[in-house]
Amino acid sequence: MFLNTKLTEMIHEILRPIIKPGDLVVDATLGNGFDTLFLAKAVGPQGKVIGFDIQECAIENVRRRLENEGLLERVSLIQDSHSNIDKYIFEPIGGAMFNLGYLPGGDKELITKPQSTVEALEKTSCLLSRGGFITILSYWGHAGGKDEKEAVEKFLSKLDNKIFLTAKFKFLNRSGNPPVIYLVQKL
Repeated sequence: MFLNTKLTEMIHEILRPIIKPGDLVVDATLGNGFDTLFLAKAVGPQGKVIGFDIQECAIENVRRRLENEGLLERVSLIQDSHSNIDKYIFEPIGGAMFNLGYLPGGDKELITKPQSTVEALEKTSCLLSRGGFITILSYWGHAGGKDEKEAVEKFLSKLDNKIFLTAKFKFLNRSGNPPVIYLVQKL
């Protein structure tokens, strides 16, 4: 069942028909590389993925994952904040994926932050080509997560609805602080 899948897999299913072979796309938060791998397969041999993470261990984990799959040549791995996307990308992108929170299995003190995330979203939305997407999976159940979630929602709610469509998906019957998915598409 669709709603019973992992949220990352749900996002992959949403994006599968949108990403086209040859696209330039961004993984704004590499983490352990599952989205990076999905994007690398989706863009095909003529496409390109640019991935960002501030942690060297994330870069190395993703590099190994991509090498094992024979897809490293499709991906540029950048150890820098996603808020610096405009220093690396100068052409329109087909889309970007963000997973907010901390690196699973990593240091839970190193988290994405409201200011850099909103800055990254602002710059990324300016790079989107027509029909391009941004997905944001907010794991906000940690210290600082609520502030970041609220900052993201505030930013997304102010995007011009003549240029962007935005949506929010959340579970209504799960206790605690279940993750939230935000979707953005440029018209």
